[in-house]
Amino acid sequence: MLTKKFTVFLSLLAFVAMLLSACGGSTETPAPTATEKPAAAQGGGLICVIVPGVENPFFGTMQEIAAAKAEELGYETLKLVHDDDANKQLELFESCIAKGAVAIILDNAGADASIAAVQKAKDAGIPSFLVDREINAEGVAVSQIVSNNYQGATILAEEFARLMGEEGKYIELTGRDTDTNAHVRSQGYHDVLDTLPGMEMVAQQTANWSQTEAFDVMESLLQANPDVKGVICGNDTMALGAQAALDAAGMSDVIVVGFDGSDDVNESIMAGKIDAGSLQPVAEMAIQAAIQADAYIKTGSTGKPEKQSIDMVLLTLKNACQYTLFAPNGKTSCP
Repeated sequence: MLTKKFTVFLSLLAFVAMLLSACGGSTETPAPTATEKPAAAQGGGLICVIVPGVENPFFGTMQEIAAAKAEELGYETLKLVHDDDANKQLELFESCIAKGAVAIILDNAGADASIAAVQKAKDAGIPSFLVDREINAEGVAVSQIVSNNYQGATILAEEFARLMGEEGKYIELTGRDTDTNAHVRSQGYHDVLDTLPGMEMVAQQTANWSQTEAFDVMESLLQANPDVKGVICGNDTMALGAQAALDAAGMSDVIVVGFDGSDDVNESIMAGKIDAGSLQPVAEMAIQAAIQADAYIKTGSTGKPEKQSIDMVLLTLKNACQYTLFAPNGKTSCP
């Protein structure tokens, strides 16, 4: 009799254990299936797009295009400006890290000064995708997508020399000294112009990429060099400032060339003011940065090398009308 009762008791215990198991008595979480991905790998999240300053159409257009592409790919974007201030740039990076950004697209504030910020993001698990300007370090950013500034400078210098008949005095306005691109462009100019004995540079001065500063610098240089025949500039905004100073001085026949391919300079070329320029593929660089950020977030790889260079286009009266917002606009010829 006792044995029979004991057997019934054991059966009841086994039944209760089965009920507890069915009701979730276990605290273990089932492992994800092989087809499930971590949340980050599915895309989405915040991408910060940081540029020097949107008052320059080059940077403003770059930021808008990169942000629009990132949003098209399913991300939220935060558009920020560092004003070429490395300390402010670091603060913006820290803010993006605190907000849980999944990537940062950056046109940086200095080849050396920006390394710390990009490294800080990397240490926080946030990849950076650089456009336009490189940093003097590899393996810190995931991508560094730039125009072939040297190639763009040499084709522009060749056109500048042709317009001047390969002789005469000229002035060079250079970009910000901390910007690697300023030095690369100047080197490209001189690798062409210094081989021509008839070309004489009478002044070389920075205008820090600024249209207003270029106007002031040009006014001063013209007083000492009233017989100058040409001005070669490190970017478009300085070219516009130089052209305005020449117009004010009644010297509109002086040859002026710029570098970037902004709509303002394209219109000036078509109006017979500025004579030529080199167009940077801003739209392509910005779009590629967003596409590569998306690929890296989802797969851990962009499928491309870190350093990527895209050739530039010489702009003249013959083709300036064919480009808008730093990209081909579909026109096949100019009036």
